[in-house]
Amino acid sequence: MFTGITLSIGEVASMKRRHGVTELVVVDAVVSDTVQIGHSVSVNGVCLTVVKKEKDRMTFDVSDETRTGVGSFTSGMKVNLEPAMSAEGRFGGHFVTGHIDGTGTIESKHAAGGGVIVAIEAPPVIQKYIVRKGSIAVDGVSLTVADVRVGGFSVVIIPHTSGVTTLAAKNRGDSVNIETDIIGKYVEKFVAAYSGVTARSGAADSEKLLNKLREEGFTR
Repeated sequence: MFTGITLSIGEVASMKRRHGVTELVVVDAVVSDTVQIGHSVSVNGVCLTVVKKEKDRMTFDVSDETRTGVGSFTSGMKVNLEPAMSAEGRFGGHFVTGHIDGTGTIESKHAAGGGVIVAIEAPPVIQKYIVRKGSIAVDGVSLTVADVRVGGFSVVIIPHTSGVTTLAAKNRGDSVNIETDIIGKYVEKFVAAYSGVTARSGAADSEKLLNKLREEGFTR
């Protein structure tokens, strides 16, 4: 479990294909000093396991099932790093699992009120879990959703976040990893199980759910 509060910015040293997996090596003195082999680290929002550590170099194995932007990493690329949250640690962001829902694309960036508003295009499978003023993790960074629109959403990057993450260096057309708030997924699953509606339901089952909510007094 992570919080979405980046501890350090690391640098990709290499990406090598070995024995059916991709070996990712990241260099960073801060996070490498706090983790051991077997520990989990969020790398641009992706939960990866440290399989080797040599001084400030951490090695991770990335499987083909890890459908994220990790495959596009290149040597010298900067990445957001966060070690797994300890039981006694301070919780500063929101619940982040490191299990990416998918990728989005930056549509635009513009300055506003001392910060930067970033508009991100997101596919429907992700978009349905995004709510205005809710939490979202973008490249592993815990952010608040400023607005939601058809096909995407926007977030505000404050100067502090720009200085301690890689988001300031992202430009229009760049891909970002997205993890939506896990609470919404649980709510969907519980409501679907209660009403008999599945995640792939069509319009008829959606109407069934609304009727059930009306019967129970949750809506009119």
